Amino acid sequence: MPHYKIAIVGAGPAGYFAAQALQNSQSDELTFSIDMIERLPTPWGLVRSGVAPDHPKIKTVAKVFEKIAVEPNFRLFGNVELGRDIQVNDLIERYDAVVMATGSAIGKKLGIFGENLKNSISAAEFVPWYNGHPDYADFDMDLSGKVAVVIGAGNVAMDCARMLALDPTDLDPTDTADHALKALHESNIRKVYICGRRGPEHAAFTAPELRELPKLEHTDVHMDAMVIADAHARAAAKGEIEKHLESNLEAMRLVAETPKDSNERELIFHFLAAPKEIKGDGKVQEIVFGINEVENDAIVDSGKTFAIEADLVISAIGYESEPIAGVAFEKGKISNLDGRVPNTNVYAVGWAKRGPSGVIGTNKSDAADVVKLLIEDLKLPKATGDITELLPTGHEVVTQEVWQRINAAEVAVGETQGRPRVKATSIAALLGLGKA
Repeated sequence: MPHYKIAIVGAGPAGYFAAQALQNSQSDELTFSIDMIERLPTPWGLVRSGVAPDHPKIKTVAKVFEKIAVEPNFRLFGNVELGRDIQVNDLIERYDAVVMATGSAIGKKLGIFGENLKNSISAAEFVPWYNGHPDYADFDMDLSGKVAVVIGAGNVAMDCARMLALDPTDLDPTDTADHALKALHESNIRKVYICGRRGPEHAAFTAPELRELPKLEHTDVHMDAMVIADAHARAAAKGEIEKHLESNLEAMRLVAETPKDSNERELIFHFLAAPKEIKGDGKVQEIVFGINEVENDAIVDSGKTFAIEADLVISAIGYESEPIAGVAFEKGKISNLDGRVPNTNVYAVGWAKRGPSGVIGTNKSDAADVVKLLIEDLKLPKATGDITELLPTGHEVVTQEVWQRINAAEVAVGETQGRPRVKATSIAALLGLGKA
């Protein structure tokens, strides 16, 4: 009976769903050993460090990951970094296939003058900061000003804007990182703009996210009803409106029509606003936008501009993958054909494969499709060893058992505070919890 050894690099949703697809593909004629490699001591990827803390239901997918992880053919190797502790070529030599599920963690640049001023940051810095990612625990987050501008029209932009605009007491019962919770309570920001360069009909928000906005008890949310109506008319003129777009536009209409309560905190949407320049003396003071128009479904610059005086600018216009030595990259993701990396036994899944698109569940079908190709490509087993031969003596590996201790310790502290967990936010602290 053929038995194959598969290495999966990255312990986020794409990696776990790839492992699940392999496990589900096993039969009397085909079995797998799966070694999952993760550079942090904590698995789960964006479920831990990307999903907004006030969306705990989304995080329940971690229960699926934990079921995958306790199967006898699965091993976790956390606190092991590709390129530092091990090399891609070493894995390629030792495993029958290597699945890259390394995600996309670098924020795309706006490419405008003033982008490098202090307080012009990326969602790729802000999101992991409030979620307690060890790389960003000491990030210098300045919330002393009163006005923030978030650039982007997707759910990440929405999360960033909402986290700044809501009353921080709403975050007290969540797993927001302690340092971020303190900073948000002390924040002076009261007005948050969210600006997208295209029209409402082109926005990548999802309807459930939009429908939550009128429920923000201490924040007035502003959308221009005429702008939404115009977008609906443009969409209807092209024929029957797709269901998801109709749902989005209806949710936006409800936001626009929800009565405002004269709250001090405001979240204001600007569509058809293209960032042109960030101005400031050493730090952000103003951002200039071009006013776009929609002509025949194309976005065109009207030549007019407007400006917003702001103290903080967060760009949320997408992510790119960080290049990995030994793997070809193209346009911010691993070079691949439907998940296959040509002429190798390497495969890509998730954002590393397709770029930053879709929701967490998208990775399940994506991974299943790639694993199907992987299995089709398998020849006679050739695995010559595994990762244990590559790690230096004494290297602290976070196994599934160690991770379960870290997880239990964080949850236990959270229970004392009425929260899902209290996250340790440094590598040393996390490893320490694993030894408890």
